[in-house]
Amino acid sequence: MTTPGNLPSPEQGLVLTHFLTVRDVVRSRRFYADIFGGEVVLEENPAIVRVANSWIIMNPGGGPTPDKPEVTLVPPENGNTVSSFLNVRVADIAAFYADAVAKGARFLTEPLDRKAELRCYLRDPDGYLIEVGQATGMLRGVFADR
Repeated sequence: MTTPGNLPSPEQGLVLTHFLTVRDVVRSRRFYADIFGGEVVLEENPAIVRVANSWIIMNPGGGPTPDKPEVTLVPPENGNTVSSFLNVRVADIAAFYADAVAKGARFLTEPLDRKAELRCYLRDPDGYLIEVGQATGMLRGVFADR
């Protein structure tokens, strides 16, 4: 299953990945593979799912390690207070939304027109917030109100 070309390991420069501390690796791995059409490139320790041109890395929480002393990893505890979220851009938000709902994704709202883009949010199994958007007005110089 794992091949060097599927892992986030650049031959030069860098690649950006997103690490999530999760409660249930199997459930989270399945969510990102199913909802976002990702490819599971590593099952566990850590789980890695390649989604389009990026990777999502998932592992359970844990205490400090020598390379991050005094840092403990935990999944979100309060889903209504966030400090960051995953931002996904799609070509056709209506098609993505319909497909994701059919697969069991639960969105906070349907896609809404924000002038610059059509946008909606969903949560993953651990409560991480994910924005899904399609550029519309911004492609013509129209941006959202401040």
